[in-house]
Amino acid sequence: MRRHFDRHQPTPARIAVSEEPVALTFDGTFFGRGYGLMVYRAMGKNIHWQEMESETLAIMEQGLRHLATQGWCFSSLTIDGRKGAVSLIKRLFPSVPVQLCLFHQKAIVRRYLTTRPKTRCGKEIRALVSFLAHIDEACFLACLADIKAHDADFLKERNEQGQFRHRKLRSALRSLTTNASLLYTWKRHPELNIPTTTNSCDGSFAHWKNKVKIHRGLRKHRRAKMIQTLLAQT
Repeated sequence: MRRHFDRHQPTPARIAVSEEPVALTFDGTFFGRGYGLMVYRAMGKNIHWQEMESETLAIMEQGLRHLATQGWCFSSLTIDGRKGAVSLIKRLFPSVPVQLCLFHQKAIVRRYLTTRPKTRCGKEIRALVSFLAHIDEACFLACLADIKAHDADFLKERNEQGQFRHRKLRSALRSLTTNASLLYTWKRHPELNIPTTTNSCDGSFAHWKNKVKIHRGLRKHRRAKMIQTLLAQT
């Protein structure tokens, strides 16, 4: 079986370039230390992927430029919120709408607040984030402004060293404020059917990882070959 596997060469995916602009979703994942993939999906298919040692903007730019060179056009781009990604996309595709993954935004806030914040301000932020997909942009901005105004003095509290006492709350609010313009792109362009999350990628990652786990102990080059085969079939 090992010799047969070593002789096997994954067949590259042959995805015809769409004549119409597509809604592109892309995200990265890792299969152990030092081996990851940046996967680009559209129309429910993997249209491109890159091996990587770390998820960088250079890798992202390389992949997007490759797709553009192949003739792909994009009606929208849904991203995970990596720092600098929006600036990169605006430079490469200034007219293409960008949507920040709502799931990733919720995860960012959860990391700051935990799943059970103890302060009233934290609970209000947590409640607001839980309704991101169910309210419109105006309602979101109004609620965010109310939290900032109502808890302004609380958020300004400092300790004996002069540092803010509630830095994680402030960070959660700063994240929501910074990303506010990217959270409701899908609402502003309903005709484009923009994906609100990168779940198309994340669900595929879980599927591939479950497959790989069945064959524990594979050497790195064989594991990479197996993953490449799965990518081409998905």
